[in-house]
Amino acid sequence: MILKRILPDEVAQKWSKVASFIEDALLYADGDYTLDQVRLAVVSNQWLLIGIFEGDFIKGALTVSFINMPNDRIGFVTAIGGKNIFNKDTYKQLVEILKQFGATKIQGGVRESIARLWRKVGFKERYILVENTI
Repeated sequence: MILKRILPDEVAQKWSKVASFIEDALLYADGDYTLDQVRLAVVSNQWLLIGIFEGDFIKGALTVSFINMPNDRIGFVTAIGGKNIFNKDTYKQLVEILKQFGATKIQGGVRESIARLWRKVGFKERYILVENTI
């Protein structure tokens, strides 16, 4: 599997192939953003869209936003979808892509099952993110 950034000017051609992966991931986003908002963030170059390819076939997709902190630039995975797409090799490719954008860390809000999966490639649980609408 090969990870490749889908450039903003390629989104119109590839969106129909990646939208279902992103939409599946948004089921767990608790209404933080919609599929249309994700597309707008990608097309306006605020977020990265990365496709996971097997030959010409798109097997999954993920989006990443960046957060600048005093000591780090965080690549925050805002959505990731697909089956059997995450392993040491695909993680290594993701790291290389994010480093090209200055990232020094990768973060994501995940449910427990995904946290277990990400631990296999070196992620550690620092804290659990919870919130309440007031």
